[in-house]
Amino acid sequence: MTTVDRHYIDGVWVAGEGGRTVPIMNPATEAPIGSVTLGSPADVDLAVAAASRAFEGFSRTAKAERLDLLRALQRALEARIEDMAQAISLEMGAPITLARSAQAGCGPRHVAAFIAALEALEEEYSLPNGDTIRKEPIGVCGLITPWNWPINQIAQKVVPALAVGATSVLKPSEHTPLSAAIFAQCVHEAGYPPGVFNMVFGDGADVGSAMSRHPDIAMMSFTGSTRAGAMVSRDSAETVKRVALELGGKSANLVFADCDLETCVPASVRRCFLNTGQGCNAPTRMLVERSCYDRVLEIVRETAESQAVDDPAKEGPHIGPLFDKMQYDRVQTMIDVGLQEGARLLAGGPGRPDGLGTGWFARPTVFADVGNDMRIAREEIFGPVLSVIPFDSEEEAIRIANDSDYGLAAYIQTGSAARARRVAAQLRAGVVAINGQGAGAGSPFGGYKQSGNGREGGQFGLEEYLEVKVMPSIEAMVVAGRFTAP
Repeated sequence: MTTVDRHYIDGVWVAGEGGRTVPIMNPATEAPIGSVTLGSPADVDLAVAAASRAFEGFSRTAKAERLDLLRALQRALEARIEDMAQAISLEMGAPITLARSAQAGCGPRHVAAFIAALEALEEEYSLPNGDTIRKEPIGVCGLITPWNWPINQIAQKVVPALAVGATSVLKPSEHTPLSAAIFAQCVHEAGYPPGVFNMVFGDGADVGSAMSRHPDIAMMSFTGSTRAGAMVSRDSAETVKRVALELGGKSANLVFADCDLETCVPASVRRCFLNTGQGCNAPTRMLVERSCYDRVLEIVRETAESQAVDDPAKEGPHIGPLFDKMQYDRVQTMIDVGLQEGARLLAGGPGRPDGLGTGWFARPTVFADVGNDMRIAREEIFGPVLSVIPFDSEEEAIRIANDSDYGLAAYIQTGSAARARRVAAQLRAGVVAINGQGAGAGSPFGGYKQSGNGREGGQFGLEEYLEVKVMPSIEAMVVAGRFTAP
């Protein structure tokens, strides 16, 4: 049993002003593996005060110094890959192979991408009209991250703040505190000054709202549900903060008959089930051209039925349990909804897989003959559930894909480069993958519509944490004799 009863504030681990303790659950066993003590608005006040004090000095550090600190953080994260992977696998159920390569491994990869972005960033430059532009850190940043890709989201928020000279207060998910604590240890080991990075455990109602409403926090960056993102925006409005949101998705995957079906379709199904379907950019709506619809359904069914579900402690390509009972119940409800709506069950269905009576395991499920007006095609299920929708023309496919409240990601499978360009240009989504090729580390990630605003990653991610200042060129004024002293 692991007890997490300290927050990281002003460079030290401290007991908080709050006192409510909640269990840390193992999704594979439904048993507690520890507990975390939640903070309070008073703890947020302490963390923000520390970040405000630290900002005065850290905001003036040279780029070279910040690059050295980032490289130290990258080394610290690389040294803790196995610890991080084991923590993530235990607390949120990711199979250890995935937890090691993708979940924990993304931390140092994101740091490397932000190092490259910072090296290329012009912090001061001239406009064509001769004026000078300065890019300056925005101030104290409030960061709220989810449980499904815990280190991915922490790195995508904390690291760009550190890179540009901003300071921060992080509220990680209270359900995945073990990995967050390891990240904080890595920041400490890297040698960041006290108060530059602070972390308060807590829930959204108390700690999250206190951060959003705090007058000394200059911006909020939130990843989570669209409903919760709207609450962050409302709480932040009174103090006119900058708000960056990365929210839900219901991503369309357009499968055209001219693609390599035998390669693209199995890969698409596996991508939908990745992380047990608990990904905001999962391709959960497969739109299939009518002329290849029957063959695609055969491949989809075979792939779904061959998808192994097993203990996350085991090595291998299987998927693990859903995160908790609430998520399991939500997925089961939506499977029932699909059946009631008249969609054809192609694979999976209600209940647990055979042999897995304990743990929040769900059967990989596929519905065929889905209409885009059905709830299973419109609502984010956040589980291993795929909806297959037929279309007759390219224009219809684009219309169906864009007929969604969300616009985070989209996927295209086609053998035609011209079609790929044409269709990608018309999809209302922030990220478009083509024939299995997605965006790399350092590219912007974010969505349209109710999938949020702002971008994370690379140069675009740095810009979220920067203010823009314009002033006349002092050098030109010196030449023009506008000063009496150099």
